[in-house]
Amino acid sequence: MRARKVVIRKAGGYEQLHLEEVNQDSPGIGEVRVATEAIGVNYADCVIRMGLYASAKEYVGWPITPGFEFAGHVDAVGPGVEDLAPGARVFGVTRFGGYATHVTVPRHQVFTLPARLSMEQAAGFPTVFLTAYYALFELAHPRPGANVLVHSAAGGVGGALLQLGRIAGCRMVGVVGGTHKVETARAQGAEVVIDKSREDLWSVAKKAAPRGYDVVLDANGPSTLRDSYKHLASPGKLVIYGFHSMLPRTGGRPNYAKLAWDWLRTPRFDPLTLTNDNTSVLAFNLSYLFEQRAVLEESMAQLLGWLEEGKLVPPPVKSFPLDAVADAHRALESGGTVGKLVLVP
Repeated sequence: MRARKVVIRKAGGYEQLHLEEVNQDSPGIGEVRVATEAIGVNYADCVIRMGLYASAKEYVGWPITPGFEFAGHVDAVGPGVEDLAPGARVFGVTRFGGYATHVTVPRHQVFTLPARLSMEQAAGFPTVFLTAYYALFELAHPRPGANVLVHSAAGGVGGALLQLGRIAGCRMVGVVGGTHKVETARAQGAEVVIDKSREDLWSVAKKAAPRGYDVVLDANGPSTLRDSYKHLASPGKLVIYGFHSMLPRTGGRPNYAKLAWDWLRTPRFDPLTLTNDNTSVLAFNLSYLFEQRAVLEESMAQLLGWLEEGKLVPPPVKSFPLDAVADAHRALESGGTVGKLVLVP
């Protein structure tokens, strides 16, 4: 059968996002093919397009179809899949390949669509909540009452972190980059919201937690990493899951001189200093974890349980047609969005 997908043949700007018609293979043993109705857009997809995403180079290379998450209905199942039938409403994750009208993945990467979620909400749910879950519960392990600082708190992962931190009984402090994002962060669970567009970030952060933060969650990179570490309590944990400030907000192409400068000013954490400060620095990349079946299934089971109980709500969603993928990337890179962006085939 014929399908459509976004193909990037070489690193570059928005002009490298090509929508192409391709032949769609039948699912193999233990696989499920999903006809997508919504596809999640993540900042990592933009980094892939720029040619700077390490695991994309390692697992796929060029050409590549970005996309980590999707929702739709089962179109076909391969041999050995007996608990899903064509027509079932599902959502799931994929290590690349999501920007397509049809996605084929192993059965364990597909989940029944929750009644509480629309297709668009479901497509924007897995990546941000799995990222937040892994950061908080697999790495940071905050105790009830812990002071937790979340950068980019009105974004997809930031909002998920605020909600999960609230479930864990933590005191959540969110940082946002514009006044229009304050209420979004507050609604997701931030007790204190710092609007760094009109407040001095670190003086307000210190006032909100004078003894320091038990956990700081930072995807900004060199613009905040050094100060994030300085504001840890003893003991405290800095969790790193991105480097957004190294990349452009306009134009869609990286500035290699800026990248080099930011690489030079990225802090290097010395083991002796960490030991003496009684602190930890942890980091991860979700795309390397999809093959960890036990972690994926356990995390999603817990997240979907909380969703069913009403303890989690999906982030606000803005939709773009699949053929407007460049507009979605442009909007996400601008830093002005809240919640999640999704593509609708």
